[in-house]
Amino acid sequence: MATDTQNPAEMQERLWKEIAKGRYGMLGVVGGAPVQHFQPMTAFAEPETGDIWFFTRTDTDLARSVADGAEAMFVVQSKDQDLQACLSGRLEQNHDQARIEKYWGPVVAAWYPDGKDDPRLTMLRFAARDAQIWLSEAGPVRFAYEIARANATGREPDLGDRAHVDLGGAAPH
Repeated sequence: MATDTQNPAEMQERLWKEIAKGRYGMLGVVGGAPVQHFQPMTAFAEPETGDIWFFTRTDTDLARSVADGAEAMFVVQSKDQDLQACLSGRLEQNHDQARIEKYWGPVVAAWYPDGKDDPRLTMLRFAARDAQIWLSEAGPVRFAYEIARANATGREPDLGDRAHVDLGGAAPH
């Protein structure tokens, strides 16, 4: 069933579902100096608050650059590649022991051999403010048809739609 890009609630629900399902994306600070490249991070989404949590160490460039909070973006793509999204919001260090406990597991532990008590271990809290979402639910047959039609007619292919969604986050907790 197609997602209605004109229905903000449906778009939000789809976005949070895809973040939870995919769990990975590219996270980075925007507007800072020196410029930092976005980096792959595992996301732990909390749609009810509009927050996404990430494990990191306090001595990383990313953690240091958001010690006092910073504007950031998180870019995701669904596993089946029919949703791409760029979320904007505020990123800050937040050593939340309850969330460390909640999200800790064998995969996380592999990256942090000193365990949950490592003094350099911390969490980053991304308070998502809004998102630009692109959907392409056409499938491979429609994709091939639209590309052939575009090349034959000179018109752009119609492979999906996009929507801007207010996520209401980025407020301090």
